[in-house]
Parts: sequence; C-alpha cells; structure tokens
Amino acid sequence: MSSLPAKPPIAAARWARIKLFAMDVDGVLTDGTVLVSSDGSESKAFSVLDGLGLTRLRDHGVLLAWISGRASGASTKRAEELRIPHLIQGRHDKAVALKELVATLGVERDDFCYMGDDDIDVGAMLLAGIGISVPTGMPAALAAADYITTLPAGRGAVREVANLILQARGVIPPHTTAPAARP
Repeated sequence: MSSLPAKPPIAAARWARIKLFAMDVDGVLTDGTVLVSSDGSESKAFSVLDGLGLTRLRDHGVLLAWISGRASGASTKRAEELRIPHLIQGRHDKAVALKELVATLGVERDDFCYMGDDDIDVGAMLLAGIGISVPTGMPAALAAADYITTLPAGRGAVREVANLILQARGVIPPHTTAPAARP
C-alpha cells in the first residue's frame, strides 16, 4: 500500500477566505457505494457529521454547492434536507459547471474550494483556490489536491474541511476535526 502524497499545510488565512465550498457527492459525501434494489430504487449513506458541518458553514455565510456526475433522488433528498442551494447533477464537465456557478455567484478563485475524489473532479479541483480530495481518491485527484483529508469519504471528510474553514474564521476552537468522544 502506497502512502498519500505529502502536501504542504494550507495557511488559515486561505481557509478563512472561503465563500463557496463546492463538492462532488459520490465518494466525497458518501463512501461511493450506491445500493440499487431489484425495483430500481437506490439508496446512499450520508454522514450526519458532514451534515452538521455543512449546516454550520451555511449558518456562517458560506455558500454550498454539490456537483455530481450522476443524477440521484437520494442526493436530491439529502440536499433538500440540508438546504444546499446549488445542486448540479448529471454533469461530467464539472470544471465547466463550477466555472458557470462561480461566474453567476461572482466568487473569485481564491474564495472557493472544491472537493472531489475522481478523474472527472480534477479540472474543478485545479480551478479552485483550494482543491481537496479524500484518502481513497483516485491517483489523479490525489495529485491535483492541495489538501487531502485524514477522515474518509462519507465518514467525516467534509466535516473536517468545514471545521478548517470555521476554525480559520474563529467560529470553533482550533484542532477540532470531529466531535470529541466522551468517556
């Protein structure tokens, strides 16, 4: 098993600038598994840790966007629950979708980050001020990432990034990557 590429730390000032946190869905907000029943219905598992991180970001003025290569009712439902204002599905040209979104929102490059795990995310990751991947990302995504989470996809990786942004803004204490376990 090879180790993840070493990445230099990202200054808190860069995290504090983030006005838009855009991300892929499958393999970032979920572990990448899609369960399909014999009737054709699908389900996915989303982390409540990630959900709370996204809610906190939204409550502190960070815009949120999900850009997925596939359309999914489960993603739509979860986006509605979390009040994600920008849900873009069925787009494999994620860099183009992200360019269109940031142009519409008037967000500068250094003011948004993008989190992805696969080859089709690389263009969007390189477009962003901070490109982020998960430890299980494909080699191209890992190489393109400025930051690789320590927590896995669908198990707190998005929360880790949310906490970095909120820490940099002084909203939560430093070194908070997940809720502390109580004895």
